[in-house]
Formats: sequence, C-alpha cells, structure tokens
Amino acid sequence: MRDGFSDSDASAALLPWYDAHARDLPWRIAPMALAGGARPDPYRVWLSEVMLQQTTVAAVRGYFHEFTTRWPDVSALAAAEDATVMGAWAGLGYYARARNLLKCARVVAQDHGGRFPNDEAGLLTLPGIGPYTAAAIAAIAFDRPAAVMDGNVERVLARLFAVQTPLPVAKTELKALAERLTPAKRPGCYAQAVMDLGATICTPRNPACGICPLRAMCRASAMGIAAELPRKMPKKRVPTRLGIAYLVRRADGAMLLETRPETGLLGGMLGWPGSDWAETPPLEVPPIAADWHDPGLEVRHTFTHFHLRLALRLGSVGQDATPDRGEFHPRAIFRPANLPTVMRKAWDLAQGAWPED
Repeated sequence: MRDGFSDSDASAALLPWYDAHARDLPWRIAPMALAGGARPDPYRVWLSEVMLQQTTVAAVRGYFHEFTTRWPDVSALAAAEDATVMGAWAGLGYYARARNLLKCARVVAQDHGGRFPNDEAGLLTLPGIGPYTAAAIAAIAFDRPAAVMDGNVERVLARLFAVQTPLPVAKTELKALAERLTPAKRPGCYAQAVMDLGATICTPRNPACGICPLRAMCRASAMGIAAELPRKMPKKRVPTRLGIAYLVRRADGAMLLETRPETGLLGGMLGWPGSDWAETPPLEVPPIAADWHDPGLEVRHTFTHFHLRLALRLGSVGQDATPDRGEFHPRAIFRPANLPTVMRKAWDLAQGAWPED
C-alpha cells in the first residue's frame, strides 16, 4: 500500500463499504442480518464455493437454486443417487468436482454427524476441499481469520500493492499480503468484501478507481497502472483434439452406453462408446457390428485445457445384437439429461439424423 497507511486501514475502509454495497447472493447472509444474529449455513457456503470454481456467479445462481431445492442439506445430498447429481451438475464444468461433491457430502454426513469442520485444518481433510475452498468456508461460514484467495482478491491485492510479478508466479507473494490484511474482527465479511470489490469495482478492464474505497491507499492507482495489473504470463496454445462418438439404437429403442473409466475426464459417467481423444485423426473402432451412417455432424465442445471436435456415427441394430463394449439401456429408463454436457450435445445433434427417420 501507499506510504502513510497501515494494514488495518484496508479493513477499516472496506468493511463500511461492504455493509452498504454487499452483493445480494442466494448463499450469502447480508451484513445487516449478520449484525442481527443470523449465521451462514456452512452447507450452502460450501456448495456455492464448489460451484463457483471456474464459473461465474450469474451461471451458478440457477444451479444453486436447483441443488438446494432438491437437496436442502448435506445429508440429503449425501443420500442422492450419483447419476441424478451428475445430471443436475451438467454444464458446471469438470465432473470430478461433482464426484468430489458427493464424496464430501457423504463423509460429512457419515463421519461428522452432518456438520462441517469449523476450521481450515479440519476442512482440508474432506474430499475435494483444497486451500482456497477451506479458507472460504472457514472465513465465511465460521468467521475465522482465513486468507481467501480467488481471482478477484489477487487482482485487488496486485493493484493495492503494485505487485509487478506476473501470475501465477505472484500467488505466494499475494497470499502473504492477504494474510497480513485479514483482520481478526469480521474476517468473513472482509473476505467477501474483497471479492465483491474485485467483482464490481476493481474489475479486470476499466476499473472504477474513482469510487473505490481503497483508492487513497492504492499504489497502482497512484502510479496510473491499475488497469495493467495483475500481469500474467503469456497464454499457452489451447490444442484441439479429435474423436468419434458412436450412437447405437436397438430395434426396441434401447441405446448403447458405456461407463467411462473412473480416472480422467468425465470419469465414472455414462456416455456414448467412442474413440480416444487425440490431436491426430482417430481410428474407426465401432463398439458393435452395424450399418454405420456418417451424418456429417460434429460436436464442438471446450474443456479447460483443450477444444474437442467429436464426429458422430449413427447406427441401428437388431434386438439380438451383442456389443463388444458397453450395454444397452432401455428407452424407458434412458435419460439424456443425465448425460454429461458433451454427450448430451451429441444426442441433441443426432435427433432427426438417423437414416430411417
């Protein structure tokens, strides 16, 4: 921070701003309600933090409402069927997070009596909870003085202290600064205040420095370089991988599906039998003998580290056909909504493209 200001000045300026301008979020207890004695529900805080990883608040709102309506507490989620939860998760990113969500819910329900541990050390013992999520739950749900570090917080601190080291190299330096500034009084509100500041005022482009409660102590603002920070390492090229998905319909309407390996993308989930995904054209290895039809259709989907182009092959088989891999799922119990997003895209694209349709 600029000379003449102490670490405590940041929270002294930020907390009144948060009391007046806190975002209205469905998983948050407003400052006035907190002052009146209301307390956050650790389940809702945990659920929101897991959902918000790599996803925006706007995208999460609908998912959060659906999850908390269907599974209002951690014990209800722990008792849910895996496939149902995976289907509800579709569109929120890596399904490994959804699998860990269920594992964590079941550990909390079975080993902790339905109560989350109330400090970072205890939270870090739970499946799928890393340092960021543990700090967020400890601070927001239990008002522990934990330094919460997301992209918004990193940006605010990089500008406040004019940190020139590019991300991700600067993460350790920024975490140390966050720990310095985290107050003993109202640490949960402070953590949310920094995140709100980054989301609404100290934005990546065109930060609204003129109305920022930390402007007087911000080094980057004084230097005129706020919009240039935080600096980042050059982005790596995002590769494109190719694959084939085989959609097979039996005479009675049953669909051929296979369970993907437990490790890797979409691990443990049902999907269409297909090829490996690689940067070279895949070999044609159908899962069953059929009169295959190439409709000229291709699913395009982006994962975090690569783009996927998935060519479709459509086939129909008789009632007695036996697949080399996978198994047929009767049409009465086949639920396209329970498929991961990329597989559901393939299903949607195939409608009306079957040779006999």
